[in-house]
Amino acid sequence: MTKPNASLPLLSPFSIPLPTGDALGLAVTPHGMAYLEPAAGDDDDPLPPAVATRLRQSFTQGWAHGLLQLGGGELSTHLPPSLAFGRDIGHLFMAQLCAVPDLESQWETLNFPPPHQELEQRAASAPPMTGAEYLDLNCLISWWAALTAAACAGIAATGGNVQQWLQAKAPVWNLVGRVYFHLAENKNDAETPFAFLATYTNRISAHTARIQHLPLGRALKEYAGASDRDALLKLLLPIQKAAQESSWLKTLMDSGAIHHPLAWTPREAYYFLKDIPKFEASGILVRIPDWWKPKQPPRPQVSVKIGKKTAEGMGMKALLDFSVELTLEGETLTADEWNQILDNTDGLALVKGHWVEVDRERLQEALAHWRGVQREVGDGVSFLEGMRLLAGANIDGAVTTPTTADANWSQVTAGDWLRNALGHLRSPGGATDITLGEDFTAQLRPYQQVGVEWLWWLSRLGLGGCLADDMGLGKTIQLIALLIQLKRHGEPGPHLLVVPASLIANWQGEIRRFAPKLTIFIAHPSEIPTKELANWPQEQLDSVDLVITSYGTLSRLPWMTEKTWSLVVLDEAQAIKNPGAQQTRTAKTLRCRTRFALTGTPVENRLSDLWSLFDFICPGLLGSVKVFSRFAKHLAEDEQNGYAPLRNLVRPYILRRLKTDKQIITDLPDKTEVNAWCGLSKTQVVLYQQAVDELAYTLNTVNGIERRGAILAYLLRFKQICNHPSQWLGDGGYTPTESGKFARLHEIAEAIAARQEKVLVFTQFKEMTDPLNRFLETIFGRPGLVLHGSTAVKQRKVLVDAFQQELGPPFFVLSLKAGGTGLTLTAASHVVHFDRWWNPAVENQATDRAYRIGQHRNVLVHKFICRGTVEEKIDALIESKLGLSNALMEGGNELLLTEMNDTELLQLVALDIHSAADDL
Repeated sequence: MTKPNASLPLLSPFSIPLPTGDALGLAVTPHGMAYLEPAAGDDDDPLPPAVATRLRQSFTQGWAHGLLQLGGGELSTHLPPSLAFGRDIGHLFMAQLCAVPDLESQWETLNFPPPHQELEQRAASAPPMTGAEYLDLNCLISWWAALTAAACAGIAATGGNVQQWLQAKAPVWNLVGRVYFHLAENKNDAETPFAFLATYTNRISAHTARIQHLPLGRALKEYAGASDRDALLKLLLPIQKAAQESSWLKTLMDSGAIHHPLAWTPREAYYFLKDIPKFEASGILVRIPDWWKPKQPPRPQVSVKIGKKTAEGMGMKALLDFSVELTLEGETLTADEWNQILDNTDGLALVKGHWVEVDRERLQEALAHWRGVQREVGDGVSFLEGMRLLAGANIDGAVTTPTTADANWSQVTAGDWLRNALGHLRSPGGATDITLGEDFTAQLRPYQQVGVEWLWWLSRLGLGGCLADDMGLGKTIQLIALLIQLKRHGEPGPHLLVVPASLIANWQGEIRRFAPKLTIFIAHPSEIPTKELANWPQEQLDSVDLVITSYGTLSRLPWMTEKTWSLVVLDEAQAIKNPGAQQTRTAKTLRCRTRFALTGTPVENRLSDLWSLFDFICPGLLGSVKVFSRFAKHLAEDEQNGYAPLRNLVRPYILRRLKTDKQIITDLPDKTEVNAWCGLSKTQVVLYQQAVDELAYTLNTVNGIERRGAILAYLLRFKQICNHPSQWLGDGGYTPTESGKFARLHEIAEAIAARQEKVLVFTQFKEMTDPLNRFLETIFGRPGLVLHGSTAVKQRKVLVDAFQQELGPPFFVLSLKAGGTGLTLTAASHVVHFDRWWNPAVENQATDRAYRIGQHRNVLVHKFICRGTVEEKIDALIESKLGLSNALMEGGNELLLTEMNDTELLQLVALDIHSAADDL
């Protein structure tokens, strides 16, 4: 392996200001970089000012240098969970770096492979944090490479003095003057099969640049002089400190045996192995055989199997069988083998050719506990309790779990049926009974087929789930395919779909396009007057496949919570992340067999959001909010498993695919365009209708070129009103709630911000750039960029370069004329056309700022259209190609509109009040 390149992008200094406060957290970008952010957790206390300053200074050098500071220098600092996770990775790196033989001579060409198993365990136990969805083994492997490069760069800065670099991190990392405990196997001696030796490092060889190890006994001679007494005391201090915690080591010191090579019995070796954490905490370095893992030593265990047979019933209340057996390394032990283990003395025992830990008392206690549970549960445990036991999540189950000490001597595993069922959920794909037939007119992409199979399998089990695919991956079409599948297998509706009001038209259009035989009923004032809807006869819904309503309407129609639905689906399920909100409480009272949630935002990065989501899709799995809070606090304090039990518990019910996944990238189109339907606020409705009336009056009073000018002026006015009332009124207010487009932009931008992706927002109006910039800043939590016709030419490159950086501004607002051509902005994976130019060629040129050479991600284009207005009707004309070809559009379609007669024009701009009204 060649010397790591210290100029890797992973080590580049930050391009955004670091947080100034002392309450800090660690976050991860979509490309796997770590960075500091203001702490978001309610329980995250501010760091000591000196610690916060050190972290900011180290992260300014580069994020990998920041991780080295966490893992190498902040060893005893109390840190919030996210920073503690970063410290754990950094500490693992530093510990293994110091264990590299001859580090002084080979640091420039360091061959330092990452420990895959340990990194994978840490990824599984990561706490909730911004960007946690990007944390996997591959991400942590890239961290390891970045840490290696940062360490090499740091050592190079000292002129290659490894010792000096380590000393600057913390004295505990010194290589010289350190005590080492060595344990090795001696297979030629049956009675004393282990050998022990204590050594110390006294210097680095001038000829070989290698650390010299000497037996600890030599230190008494080397430092015999009075002048070296302090050096001897310093060398032996870690041993004295460890001896205060380890009675075994104290005995060894008092007898003087610590200074000599020793041959050990398995029992003596066991005492040593058990105290390794105490030695390491005192600053002693330990080298042992690789089969012993201090946190997870090999040992026989009481194995509990859940779900060998098919579950009785469905859903979380389904009954799973429960059995207890004895195993070693996953293999069932016979009664004779078990008795043989119990006949051994406590400590290390050689069983089936492997050294294993034996503690008869703990083994018998664990066996007694689970035998007692087996008698207690009788026929079995509920699916809910079984999943908790399997995940090691001791929330508030009726089934008692063993003490922590006894739990180390037992394991809970899935039986054949449950293992197969969970396999379908954790690694979906390969089902053979998805037959959509001619009722479904679309062609699913392979990953979408997998998503439908996953939803179908959950439905068959009577379990809820969350489809959390990235925006643009087709959650809508996957749900529609599921509805077809349910209907073909005799599971008709009525099903209920709850969506933001702005998405009703999207769903309606997609169903008509891809599943025209599905019967739908729109329970929303845009289709049926509110009073009529409130008294709608429920028996008329029995022949309907799907009822679509909005979150706002759901809270106003009591019959929706009284009716029993077959399936309830919440789209944009982040709408229920606030447990106290009215729409959240109403959604959770819906009666149904199965519940699904669709969302494009991360669901595991904030514990409160996760609990609220699961309280809907899998009620009871995470307990009450109070119980869950207590459970989460326990996880934060668990240094061994971290948040792994929670992740294991929720994992089967969440399917999340990212656009960055290698299996997804090759299956995506380069560009996906979607219409983002927007409603109108009450103020917009009034102003729009007023403009229509005034246009009708004006058309009766003008002719010729004056008529054309008036029409163009009113078309401009309609666009301004659709954007925001303040743009037409000129009052400068721009209150977000006064615009349906601002509301839709908030929904889209919030999801983009949660994914830490970037967006370009185009408008043809310069006066809209500043209001949009201010509004987006409140969503992303940090400033963006603005470019319009008044932006200096030299400044354009500065803005582009800033936006293109990994941690640069998250959004860029551009006027269409100034920013629609000539710029390369491939850092963005989203493009928003806030107002339409009504010329596909011009819009495509703007989109191509992101969709061009250098773009390695799918680009999702959101075209904003206000329902029931001239925007919707002109979009329909463009889509239908009714005389508005690109060739004709080059002259500006507004000129074509001016040639319409009065009746055609007024029909074009007329307001459909039911369709346009926002869900207020």
